[in-house]
Amino acid sequence: MAVLRKTRMQIAKSDIVNTFEDMGEKIFAPSQIRSILEENRGFWRLATSTTINQFVSFLFETNKLHEVELNFPSSRVTRYVWGDVSAYKLALSLDSAAYLTHYTAVYLHNLTEQIPKTIYVNLEQPSRPSHGEASLEQSRINLAFKRAPRVSNAITEYKDYKICFLHGMPTGRLGVIETQGPDGRNIRVTDVERTLIDATVRPFYSGGVFEVLKAYRLAQGKISVNKITSYLKKMDYVYPYHQAIGFYLERSGVYTDSQINLLRKFDMKFDFYLTYQMKEMSYSKNWRLYYPKGL
Repeated sequence: MAVLRKTRMQIAKSDIVNTFEDMGEKIFAPSQIRSILEENRGFWRLATSTTINQFVSFLFETNKLHEVELNFPSSRVTRYVWGDVSAYKLALSLDSAAYLTHYTAVYLHNLTEQIPKTIYVNLEQPSRPSHGEASLEQSRINLAFKRAPRVSNAITEYKDYKICFLHGMPTGRLGVIETQGPDGRNIRVTDVERTLIDATVRPFYSGGVFEVLKAYRLAQGKISVNKITSYLKKMDYVYPYHQAIGFYLERSGVYTDSQINLLRKFDMKFDFYLTYQMKEMSYSKNWRLYYPKGL
């Protein structure tokens, strides 16, 4: 009876598997798999004729590697995953500079009792030369907040989650930290102060204004209001979001007057809005702010 000879990859199987097991990263772009093959081809004694497709097919046979396709409306992203990884790590693999933000960051900092099923991942836009901002006018603010906000349609699905890809303003990754995720692996996410600012600016990515208010309550004792004001100055928004932040701090009922007064040091030249397209509104004279009735 003829004995089937093992291929070089079969002979090197344990070494190949150990290489992937020992790697810190478990999610790979196709180009990274190609690089791993080329860097280790000599050590594994693989034939020069071994192709990337043959190598990937062999890795699939180990039952350790599987392919994930993330289908966005305008693009398709392929990732190879070794073993089990969290949806958060998969979302971050979209770009090495991306970080978790908005409702995802709210959840990861334990500022909500909900378990959001949409993962928000932000990749900042590149800095562009400033051509000067048009002066802010009350009529323009009123018109902007009567309309629906612009929202990202770069959304895909993975298991029980949706992944929403955002292109935020350039901040130099202000307030982005590395922390331990639910699976014990490090993830990039906005710190608590930056998270509250982002949630204030885009409440529709953060569970809505009621959830944002709850986040401010639960953040008491975890944040530095001084850091929030420092971030605001660096981010230099055109709109007066400091009025909304001051309102949240005051309305939450858990911050001191000295903390709240840090936001009163900013100018309040205009009436502002807590969110878009409010049907029934109340008005805060302290913050010159319209907010949903009943908040």
